Amino acid sequence: MNETRPDALPVLGIESSCDETAAAVLDGTGQILAEAVFTQSAEHARFGGVVPEIAARAHLQRLEGMVRGVLDRAGLTPRDLGGVAATAGPGLIGGLIVGASLGKGLAMGAGIPFLGVNHLEAHALTARMPGLFETPPAYPYLLILVSGGHCQCVAVEGLGRYRRLGTTLDDAVGEAFDKAAKLLGLPWPGGAHLERLAAGGDAGAVPLPRPLLRRPGCDFSFSGLKTAVAQAVGKGHRREDIAASFQAAVAAVLADRARNAAAMLPEATALVVAGGVAANQAVRAALAGATPLPLLAPPLRLCGDNAVMVAWAGLERLRAGQRDAMALAPRPRWPLGELAPPA
Repeated sequence: MNETRPDALPVLGIESSCDETAAAVLDGTGQILAEAVFTQSAEHARFGGVVPEIAARAHLQRLEGMVRGVLDRAGLTPRDLGGVAATAGPGLIGGLIVGASLGKGLAMGAGIPFLGVNHLEAHALTARMPGLFETPPAYPYLLILVSGGHCQCVAVEGLGRYRRLGTTLDDAVGEAFDKAAKLLGLPWPGGAHLERLAAGGDAGAVPLPRPLLRRPGCDFSFSGLKTAVAQAVGKGHRREDIAASFQAAVAAVLADRARNAAAMLPEATALVVAGGVAANQAVRAALAGATPLPLLAPPLRLCGDNAVMVAWAGLERLRAGQRDAMALAPRPRWPLGELAPPA
C-alpha cells in the first residue's frame, strides 16, 4: 500500500447506476487523467427504455476492460491509487452490484480505501471540480438536479449535508422529455432529439400548461404537460411547434421553481444545474435569467451519468477522512438526506 496520504493520490471512479458504463481517473488535485463512457442506448432503444437485465449484463461485459483501459492511459496500477470510488446508489440494483463489486475487489486487492458514492451527491459536487469554473461554488449553494430519474431543488450546505427544498410530484423532467418525444414519434432516448426538433418550431404556437407556475414552493409536476402534448399531437399541430412549446413550458417551470428556491436559500452563493437535462440549451438559458445568482452548468459531457463526477465525489470524501466498509450494500433508493456529513 502506498504510504502517501490517500487524498493526495489519484482516485478511480466507476459508474454503473443505469445505462452508462463509465470509468475515470483523477489525480489528487482533481485533474482528469483518463475517462471513458460507453452509452448503452442502442441496446435499449428497441424496447423504448432501459431494460435492467440488459443494462447489468452490459456493465458486466464492459466495465472491467474499461477500468483497465483508463488505468493504462493514466499510466497507473491499482496500487498507485489513493482509493476506488464506485456508485453505490441510487439506481438499478444489478448495475450497482456490478460496479460496486468491481470497485471493492480492486480496493481490497490493492489495500486502499473503497468509497461507495451516492450518485446524486456526485452530481451535486461536480461544479466544485477545479478548472470547470473560474470560481467554484462555496457552500451553501442551490442545486437544480434534473435528469431522467430525478427532479429536485436542493440546498447544498456542505459535504454530506443536503436539504431538499422541492421535488417532483409525478414524473421526473427527463422522463417527461422522453415521453413527449415518444408521442412525437422520436427515437429513445428522446431529450436530444426533441431539442433538435424544437429548433425548427415556434414556442408560442401551441398553448401548453405550465404546471405549478407562480405557485409557492419549488415542487414540480409534469404529468399534465405530457397529457397536453398527447392532445396537441391528436389535434394535428406541427411536431416542431409542439416540441418547441413543450421545451419552453419546461424551461419556464424550472426557472420559476429556481426563483422560489433561491428565495428559500437567500445565503446561496450560486445556482448549480446538474443531470442529463442540464445539457438542454433552452433550460440553461431560462435558468441563467431566473435569479441574480451566477449559473454554473457543467460541460455537456459531465451533465449525464459519468465516472468523473464519481471519482471527484470520492476524492472529496477522502479529503474529509471518509471511507466505506467492504460490507456496504448498494441501494436502489438512497435519498441525499440520508447521507452523513464528515465527523
